[in-house]
Amino acid sequence: MHDARHLPRIGRHQLPNRVVLAPMAGVTDRPFRALCRRLGAGLVVGEMVTSDPTLWHTRKSRLRMDHRGEPGPRSVQIAGGDAEMLAEAARLNAAMGAEIIDINMGCPAKKVCNKAAGSALLRDEALVAEIVQAVVAAVEVPVTLKIRTGWCAESNNGVRVARIAEDAGIQALAVHGRHRQQRYAGSAEYDTIAAIKAAVGIPVFANGDIDGPEKARRILDYTGADAVMVGRGAQGNPWIFREIDHYLRHGEPLTPPQDEERAAVLRDHLGALHGFYGDHMGVRIARKHLGWYLAGDVRFDDDGRRALRATFNGLESPPAQRRFIDELFRHDPAATPRHVARAMASDGTCAA
Repeated sequence: MHDARHLPRIGRHQLPNRVVLAPMAGVTDRPFRALCRRLGAGLVVGEMVTSDPTLWHTRKSRLRMDHRGEPGPRSVQIAGGDAEMLAEAARLNAAMGAEIIDINMGCPAKKVCNKAAGSALLRDEALVAEIVQAVVAAVEVPVTLKIRTGWCAESNNGVRVARIAEDAGIQALAVHGRHRQQRYAGSAEYDTIAAIKAAVGIPVFANGDIDGPEKARRILDYTGADAVMVGRGAQGNPWIFREIDHYLRHGEPLTPPQDEERAAVLRDHLGALHGFYGDHMGVRIARKHLGWYLAGDVRFDDDGRRALRATFNGLESPPAQRRFIDELFRHDPAATPRHVARAMASDGTCAA
């Protein structure tokens, strides 16, 4: 078992392991957070929420800020470029039950950076200092920060930003091993993360291209980081959290989930999406998740996965989507993509 002395602590919150779900807009909604937590994530971070409260009345923002029934610690990520507005957003989220406030300085999306938010803030270290000081002063809950290594290859200022953050009272720091101009291209690098870990005394979470237990172990050993933060590696593979945790604890791989469990998790996830968003929106959001699950299904080749995605994307009701999962995991040599498509076409539940 882990020695609790070596597990990350964020303020008063002791994490149970060293595997964290990264915040991802459009992905880490309440159903996905609950699933990842159940399958071994030691901390889950909600989707990025704008710091502008005048935009919180939208359905998208209301859903992103819905943490009802979630166990703690509830971590909410805020994004923006104005220190006073971010401080007020932090206060309002803490009043609504957020137990950790995370500031986004890592998002590379143009629509975020064009508003001088996300990773664009890394170009202005004085503004970084103003923001983190204002947010830390605004709330009694711990504040964390997510950054990239810098704005561009010529401006890898992650170490300086990390020191600014620690001096301001930031309690933990997640670092994606790319600069902003890379977006998600190329490979993440971990030298800067190692340098940041050596430069600060607060917990550092290594993020970027972590797609399995062995790589997580290598990155922790190489960087000295306190935990790994998994983003895209969890899409369609929520089991990655327990697999990494088991490997870090025991040094051996965990048996992959069998079809029966995979089917049960897909059914539960789809049901949670339908319940959270309502039938119309839930059916549509389920499509991207099913695509990610299929991408990792070794039973089918690329053509088969494409055919299955096309079939699923044509379904318009929760019962049809549930029936698809049943057909997908039928233990029958004839259960090919063509068979699934035929079964769905002949089933009345396919109607909207």
